[in-house]
Amino acid sequence: MKYEFFIAGRTRNKDYILKICDLFDKYNISYYCFLKNDNTMNSYGESNQSNDERMDVFESLDLKSDVVLNIFNEDLDNEKASKNLLLVLPAGKSGHIEAGIAYGMGKKCYAIGEYESTDSLYNIFEKIFDTENDLEKFLKEYQN
Repeated sequence: MKYEFFIAGRTRNKDYILKICDLFDKYNISYYCFLKNDNTMNSYGESNQSNDERMDVFESLDLKSDVVLNIFNEDLDNEKASKNLLLVLPAGKSGHIEAGIAYGMGKKCYAIGEYESTDSLYNIFEKIFDTENDLEKFLKEYQN
């Protein structure tokens, strides 16, 4: 495995996801996060645009465009190269699909944040952390 964790979430939740990444950095736990991938973040929109504006640009691209396919392949390759998955909620369709893929590959899946409503399929998650403090306690133990 190349990474301990694959961090999935919604681009519109960028600030919170990056805050979660800081916890992994604090404990020197390796991870892949699409938001820290320059190829992903620089392949569409302008750097001075808001997250919402960039996502509007991305969502207007053709599904089979080079940009979309490159992001898909890079994310999937890095998910395969990760031991576990952490889904940062709220998350969109892509993050939930990534969680399903990870679960199907036999990886341990975790989530952090509030989910809208109970769904039986959320039982794919070993643990859903309510707060950053809960996740941090877990990461501290995981590190050892």
